[in-house]
Amino acid sequence: MDALKEFTLSFVGLKEGKHQFEFTIDSTFFTHFEFDEFDDASLKGYLTLDKKSTFLELHFEVNGSVVIPCDLSMELFDYCVESQFDLIVKFGIPPDKPSDEILVLPEGSYQLNVAQYFYEMVVLSIPQKRIHPGIKDGTLNSEIVEKLKTLEPKETHLKGSIDPRWNKLKDLL
Repeated sequence: MDALKEFTLSFVGLKEGKHQFEFTIDSTFFTHFEFDEFDDASLKGYLTLDKKSTFLELHFEVNGSVVIPCDLSMELFDYCVESQFDLIVKFGIPPDKPSDEILVLPEGSYQLNVAQYFYEMVVLSIPQKRIHPGIKDGTLNSEIVEKLKTLEPKETHLKGSIDPRWNKLKDLL
């Protein structure tokens, strides 16, 4: 966790008001979370900490790109990541049921590690089904894509006919 030390904010010595922080998020950042789905990452994390007298308001932003494999062709491509997240930090006794938008730290806390929040923002911004943009617009020439095209189901020459097996299912109604 020493490599994530730069993500630890000491807020005790800060004056009330807004404070800006900038972080570099690359592939080594994700190895600390044992996340290896990205081939490469080049991201910038921005944090605005608004210190109030009794609580903190945190606004997270992440911009950049990650290199991920396509689920269909296994070709690597750059996926642009843009994500935002707001968090309120209060002090007191942490509740039994934690909230996603409110973090309660014990009284006397003086620092907060924000690495987990940046990690979750990036990972959750990646779609479950990752399709290379070249497949969507037809510009990707790949052996796998050509093989998938040959294996596509062909249109039947009897467009109006229904498979008789489906008629048996109608009897169940």
